Amino acid sequence: MSRTASPLAPTTFLRRNAGKTIPLVIVITLAVMLVQSIIALINSIPLSIRTIYGYSSAFLAVSPRLDPSLTPTLVEILKDKPPVEMDRYMLCRGSSAQVKSIVGKWPFAVMAMEPGDLKYYLGRQGVSKIEGRLPQVGAAEMIVSRPVASNLGVKIGTILLKPEDNENFSRKPVKVVGIAETDRWLMLGDKKYYADSQPIPLDFVLAFTKNINEQSKFDYWAEEKLKGQFAQVFAYHQIKKQSEEMFGILYRILNAVILVLVIVITFMMGMLMNIYQTQRLVEFGLLQAIGFTKTQLLKRVISESILVIIGGWIFGLIVARGLLIIAKKVLMDPQAFALETHRPLRWIFRTQWRLRIQSLFLWRFSSWR
Repeated sequence: MSRTASPLAPTTFLRRNAGKTIPLVIVITLAVMLVQSIIALINSIPLSIRTIYGYSSAFLAVSPRLDPSLTPTLVEILKDKPPVEMDRYMLCRGSSAQVKSIVGKWPFAVMAMEPGDLKYYLGRQGVSKIEGRLPQVGAAEMIVSRPVASNLGVKIGTILLKPEDNENFSRKPVKVVGIAETDRWLMLGDKKYYADSQPIPLDFVLAFTKNINEQSKFDYWAEEKLKGQFAQVFAYHQIKKQSEEMFGILYRILNAVILVLVIVITFMMGMLMNIYQTQRLVEFGLLQAIGFTKTQLLKRVISESILVIIGGWIFGLIVARGLLIIAKKVLMDPQAFALETHRPLRWIFRTQWRLRIQSLFLWRFSSWR
């Protein structure tokens, strides 16, 4: 007879006593669901920030510090023996606007380009099509990407920048005339309008590598080369670093909360296991009477416990992912916020040491009488 069909197999008692087994599985399921949901929701904050500014991974931006005469010098420095093949340098104008993030409003760059540069830039950002049209030369018009339109609730014809709006200022009302289909966050206008409406002719430089996969290499090189220059460098790796540092304290607090939660759940599981196994003293006595040793009984208890824990963990991951998917569709997607719903390797690792901690509570069953 196979082990799975044997009445002495570890799964036999679990299957025949569902009223005792299911509550244990439910407790573990709820614990895993709670921890995973907390981590995923907290991680969504820096993830959303990196998503909002993800457009900067396609180029390097360099701005002179309020000195328009320095722009040509900065371009020459960037062209001097770059480590990778370059595709394009362009001069742009810009202003700032506000978008909504999970933790409040965040500044966002409105970049104004010439028509040829604008078409190149849209291709670089993976724009598949545009609903509406591009801004006309010299007109107070702009296009935004689909995530920005969802985040701000704008559509074609909406006035996004206004003279009376301190957070989204422009000397004239700027109307949205197009929505770009891409997952990148973009706000783009016409350079001539900005040149006509800005009192200081301040251009900043965008540098694009031939191979977009080598952009990061160029960014690090340019950042090092421009040290000591009267210039400000904007690169995507800076966004990633700042988002990690910005929420460092929050993550340390979260780790402390999760540690306390795991300890509480582990002790609770130990007490439940204690009650669960104590109710089976007669069964263990019979097993000893038919020849089971204390070591065999311990292995049996640990095997049953591991099956219950693994089952609760798997159900917890499934339930947590389902809840996160619902939260993403209902709460996050309408605002274009980012949320990870699946991180399997992290939970495999966490489960391994949780199993080891919980197994310590079963050691007391090594000496049945």
